[in-house]
Amino acid sequence: MIQNDQELEATKERIQYFQQQVEKLRQVETNPQNYWLSAGGYLAEIDRMNLEVREYLSLHPSERRERVT
Repeated sequence: MIQNDQELEATKERIQYFQQQVEKLRQVETNPQNYWLSAGGYLAEIDRMNLEVREYLSLHPSERRERVT
């Protein structure tokens, strides 16, 4: 779970990196089944990280402090 803005930025950068990896796979993989086998892990991780980002952003900073203490 993302705890602060620094972790938020790191997660967003990781999402972008994984998206770029999937884009590259789309360009080089000619077999659809191999593509899905290769890209599936990246896509699942992108989904998981996006949920973390959404959860972090859904709370006002004062709410985060209340939940941490």
